[in-house]
Amino acid sequence: MKKYFLLLLVAGMTISATAQETTTEIPTKKHRVVTNGFWDNWFIDFGYDYLSAYSNQEHGMGVSGNPFSNKRGAHGFDVSIGKWATPSFGMRAKFQAAWAKQVNLNNADFNPLYNQVSLALQPMINLHNLFAGYKPRVWNIIAYGTAGWLHNCDLSSESFLLGAGILNQFNVTKRFHINVDIYANAGDPDMDGRLVSWASNGSTPLFQSRDWLIGWSVGCGFNLGKVGWDNAPDVDAIMAMNKAQVDALNASLADSQAENDRLQNLLKNQKPVTNVIAAPATTRASVFFNINKSKIASRKDLVNVKEIAEYAIANNRTVVVTGYADSNTGSAEYNQALSQRRAEAVAAELVKMGVSSDKIETAAKGGVNDLDPFSYNRRATVTLK
Repeated sequence: MKKYFLLLLVAGMTISATAQETTTEIPTKKHRVVTNGFWDNWFIDFGYDYLSAYSNQEHGMGVSGNPFSNKRGAHGFDVSIGKWATPSFGMRAKFQAAWAKQVNLNNADFNPLYNQVSLALQPMINLHNLFAGYKPRVWNIIAYGTAGWLHNCDLSSESFLLGAGILNQFNVTKRFHINVDIYANAGDPDMDGRLVSWASNGSTPLFQSRDWLIGWSVGCGFNLGKVGWDNAPDVDAIMAMNKAQVDALNASLADSQAENDRLQNLLKNQKPVTNVIAAPATTRASVFFNINKSKIASRKDLVNVKEIAEYAIANNRTVVVTGYADSNTGSAEYNQALSQRRAEAVAAELVKMGVSSDKIETAAKGGVNDLDPFSYNRRATVTLK
C-alpha cells in the first residue's frame, strides 16, 4: 500500500509540473502600438542655423549659386516644440530668427543683411518607423513639410512660407538627442524686400518666381513625458497559443493516466521488494527553452528529469538527451548548433543530479516543426535507453 501511495504522489507531481509550465514570449504586432497619452512623447529642440538666400530677381543674371559664398550665407537660430502622435507621425511648431542676405544685382560687392523671424507648423514622418516597424533606434530619418509665416523686420513686410526638409535625429540617451536638419523654404517674390527686376512672360518656372532660403541646422533636443510606445499584443496569436497549450496539457494528462494504469497493473503482479527505487511516473521528460536561447527557461521542467535521473542511477541505465530547435526561425546550420547546445545544457543538469557522464548520450535534431505552436519545438527531451 505504501508503494501504491508513493506512485500516485509521483504521478500527481508530474501533472502539476506540466500544468505550471509557462511561456515567457508574448506575441506582438510589428506595426501596431498601444495609444499614448496626451502628455507622452513631447519634445523640445534648439538649433544653430546657416542659411543661403536665393532671390527671384537673380535668375538669368549669371550670379554664382555657391551656398557658402559670403554673398549669400548668413546665420540664425531656431526653437521648436512638438509631439509624436504615433511612432511614425508627429507635428512640431518651429520659431526661427535669422539674418538673411539680399542678393543685390545693382552692386555685386554689397549684399545687405536683413532681419527676419518666422513661425511654421511642420508635419513629420519618421521613415524608419513607418517602413521597418517601431523599435527604439539610435538614428532616425524624419521627413517633414513646412507651412508658415515670415516677417521681414527691416521692412515690416510679411511673406507666406512653404517648404520641406529632412531631419536626422541621433538618440544619445532616452531623454537627449542630437539633430542635423536640412531644409528649403520658398516665400513671396518680395520676401527680401526686392521685387522682380526682370521681365516675366508668364512661363517662368515656379521655383524661379519665388525667393528661397536654403539651409541646415545643427542642434540638440530633449524628450518630455513618457518616451516611446508599448507594442500592441497580437491577440489572435495569443488565443491560438493558449488553445495549443490546453490541448498539449490534455494530451499530457492522458499520457500520464495511461502510464499510471500500466504501472498499477505491474504492481498488482509483483511481490513487495524493499530498498528499490520505483520506476518514474513517466520515462520521457521535456525541457523547454526561449527563442534563440540554450538556457533552460523554467527550472520546473527539471522535476520530471530528476525522477528519471534517480531511476537511471539506481538501475545503471543510460539516459539519452535530444535537443531540438524550431524550424520557423534561424538557418538549418544555426538550428543544428542551437539544438546541440540545448542538449548539452540538460546533460549538464543530469551530471549535477549524480548521473555519470559516461551514462549520458546527447543528440541534436536541428530545426523541426513537430509541435504546434512552433514555440514548443524549442526543447530537449530526456529518455531512458
